[in-house]
Amino acid sequence: MKLILAIVSNDDVSAVSATLTQNNFYMTRLATTGGFLRTGNTTLIVGTEDDKVQTCIDLIGSEAKRRTEIVPSTASYDIGRYASFPVEVQVGGATIFVIDVEQFVKQ
Repeated sequence: MKLILAIVSNDDVSAVSATLTQNNFYMTRLATTGGFLRTGNTTLIVGTEDDKVQTCIDLIGSEAKRRTEIVPSTASYDIGRYASFPVEVQVGGATIFVIDVEQFVKQ
C-alpha cells in the first residue's frame, strides 16, 4: 500500500481530480499555499495499491502541465528606490511524493 501526496496548481486541480475519479482513485483535497510565488495549490492525498502507483502518477501528469508565466518582481537600486520588472517563472505541473503505508483502514 502506498500514500501519494500530489501538490497541484489550483489551475489544474479540477482536471486532475476528475481524471483520478474517473479511473477509480479516491482522494482527499487540502488547500495549500506555495512558498515561492505564494500562490494557491491543492495537495491531493491518494491511498492506493503498489501496482497502481505508476498509473496514478501518469494520470496526474496528463492533466497537470508545466507552463511559463511572467510575474512582477521588484529590485532595490538605492535607499527608497525600487524598480519593477517582469520575470519568467515555471508554474503548474505537480510535485508528487510516494510514501510506504504500513496499514490502511477505511471505516
